[in-house]
Amino acid sequence: MKFAVIETGGKQYRVSAGDKLKVEKLAAEAGGNVSFKNVLLMVDGDKADIGTPHVKGATVEAKVLRDARARKVIVFKYHSKARYRKKKGHRQHFTEVLIEKV
Repeated sequence: MKFAVIETGGKQYRVSAGDKLKVEKLAAEAGGNVSFKNVLLMVDGDKADIGTPHVKGATVEAKVLRDARARKVIVFKYHSKARYRKKKGHRQHFTEVLIEKV
């Protein structure tokens, strides 16, 4: 089994070919390609390459499927007995990618 651990948008993801994942918004058009160069770990069967901090020469190729916004998250602040109520909503932007080659 071949997989890799990549870093993008301050987060780490375990990916293999054919995976769909939502990452922080990337500056890429839908239908275009993107390559992730911050590969932290590459595993191919019994062989593992561990980066210090990144694996040299390793890239993960992906196709951009779409840019969208996640579901709304409600932030509600409340203090009892003080008539303090604040309601705020937030929708995070993301990019959905399909991993093509590890």
